[in-house]
Amino acid sequence: MKRIGVLTSGGDAPGMNPAVRAVVRKAIFHGLEVYGVYQGYQGLISGNIEKLELGSVGDIIHRGGTKLYSARCEEFKTVEGQKKGIAQLEKFGIEGLVVIGGDGSYMGAKALTEHGYPCVGVPGTIDNDIPGTDFTIGFDTAVNTVIDAIDKIRDTATSHERTFIIEVMGRNAGDIALWAGLSGGAETILIPEDPHDLDNIAERILKGHARGKKHSIIIVAEGVMSGNELAQKLKEKISLETRVSVLGHMQRGGSPTVSDRVLASRLGARAVELLMQGKGGRAVGIEKNALVDYDIIEALKMERKADMDLYRLSQELSI
Repeated sequence: MKRIGVLTSGGDAPGMNPAVRAVVRKAIFHGLEVYGVYQGYQGLISGNIEKLELGSVGDIIHRGGTKLYSARCEEFKTVEGQKKGIAQLEKFGIEGLVVIGGDGSYMGAKALTEHGYPCVGVPGTIDNDIPGTDFTIGFDTAVNTVIDAIDKIRDTATSHERTFIIEVMGRNAGDIALWAGLSGGAETILIPEDPHDLDNIAERILKGHARGKKHSIIIVAEGVMSGNELAQKLKEKISLETRVSVLGHMQRGGSPTVSDRVLASRLGARAVELLMQGKGGRAVGIEKNALVDYDIIEALKMERKADMDLYRLSQELSI
C-alpha cells in the first residue's frame, strides 16, 4: 500500500488532531503518501480531498477539535452514497482509509469494508461508548473538563447551601457521569446503565440534611433525563429547590490531556501499521494498556458495558 487517506467524522473530540498527526507522520515515515478527507463522509462524497505533508499537521497536537473538520452525511448511509465515496478514493488513488470517530463513523467504515474497501477505525468520541477498547480518544479530556466545572460549582453550592444538578453528555453511556461523579465527590450519580430510583435519591438527600449536610452535587447523564426534568421531579417529591447546570458542548472542546494525546498517537500509528500489513476492516483499541484490533464488523456487535464496580464504589463513598 502506497497511498492512504484519513478522515474524522461525527462529534469532534479532543485528541482527534493528535490522531490525525500520528497517521500522517507515521505514514510518511514509512514512505507512504497521505491524503486528508475534509468534512467527514460528506467531503468524501464531494471529493474534498488533498495531500497532506509533514507541515500540514504541525502545531495541532495541542489543539482540540479536528483540523479535517466534521459533518453529518445522510447520503453516505445509502449504498449509492457509499459507492460515490469509493469512486472518489479510487480517483485519488487512495488504497486504504483511516476513519477517526464514534459509532456512526464506524458504521461508515463498516459499510466501506463490506464493499471490499480496506478501512481501519480509530475510536474518537468523548462518550467512551465504542466496543473493543477500554478508552476512546477524547474521553479523558472531557471528564477533566467536567471535573473542573464540578469543583467550581461546589464552591457555590457550599456558599449558598444548595443542591446542584449537573447534566453531562454521553448519549446512552454513563461513563462521563460515572468517572466525573466519582472523582468529583458527587453525592448522587445517575447513569443509563442502572435503573434510577427517585425515592432512594430523595431519601439520601434527606438523610444528608438530617446529619447537617446543607449542600450536595447530583450528576445526571443526558441519556437518563435532562437536568431540568430531574430538578422538577425532585421538587415534587421533597420540595427541594435545586439549581441546574447543563455543561453541553464545552465538554467536547479544549486542549487534549496527556492521556488523550498519547492514546491518539498510539492508535493513529497502529492504524497505519495495519494498513501497511494489508489488514483492512479492522478497529483499533486499547485494553489493559495494550493495543488491540478487532474485525470492525465483529467489534460493532460487541456489548459495551459500564464499570458497575466503579458505580457501586461511588455509592459507597457518597454516604
